[in-house]
Amino acid sequence: MACIEARGLRKAFGATIALDGVDLRVEEGRILGLIGPNGAGKTTALNAILGLTPYQGELRVLGRDPWTERDLLMRDVCFIADVAVLPRWVRVSQALDYVAGVHPRFNRAKAEGFLAKTDIRRASKVRELSKGMVTQLHLALIMAIDARLLVLDEPTLGLDILYRKQFYDSLLNDYFDHNRTIVVATHQVEEIEHVLTDVMFIDRGRIVFDRSMEEVESRYLEVMARPEQAAAARALKPMHERQAIGGSVLLFDAVDRQQLAAFGDVRTPSIVDLFVAVMGNQPGQAQGAAR
Repeated sequence: MACIEARGLRKAFGATIALDGVDLRVEEGRILGLIGPNGAGKTTALNAILGLTPYQGELRVLGRDPWTERDLLMRDVCFIADVAVLPRWVRVSQALDYVAGVHPRFNRAKAEGFLAKTDIRRASKVRELSKGMVTQLHLALIMAIDARLLVLDEPTLGLDILYRKQFYDSLLNDYFDHNRTIVVATHQVEEIEHVLTDVMFIDRGRIVFDRSMEEVESRYLEVMARPEQAAAARALKPMHERQAIGGSVLLFDAVDRQQLAAFGDVRTPSIVDLFVAVMGNQPGQAQGAAR
């Protein structure tokens, strides 16, 4: 069953096209990484999914129209934005009390468990917390809600590398199950690669790459070609080539591993390398920047 399904999704801000006829389908129980350069349309796509902006085309989230049925949809959806917005005057304990009072699916014990891994004191006010601590508090509140869909937009912005790792480990081990769906947009691709089941690249309002991680691992290969073998490797028409110490690194789509092994060491490319290759094959930049 599809958790999110869009057909011809379009959004314009004046003369700027933010989403340009997007078709996508996200199955339930998956963890999707939505990746794109600044201005590619990631935030606009998330806002449409969350019912925060009107759009043209067809969009269903958990079977509902997010623009006209947002009040019902948000009972099953949680969202973490790139900037945590919490009242500066509120105490941590009061924030816990408030969410417990307004959301029937909030698990206070789980939120307390997340906070126990931090240095946040329950008596502290938000204004007394560091930027990283505010983000930690926000994450603890949201991840303690039993939602069917969790949407994350740069969720660990402002956190140090240790807590970012703890967050993604907790997301995978303590939060995710096959009844929940997670969509995460981030620039820190290396940190989420190990948790993803699917990856989608967006560029200038269009989906330009949509694969499961199983497809990525079975279909795409990189070879570190020895200098004397580089020309022969290029004859197989790689989708991208970059220079590295010791030779050329060529990335191939659907080429036999044994054939490539004759040219050098073969490996599965990282999502970052695949992203660079796909983006490098896109047409030149359009006028205007999407949000």
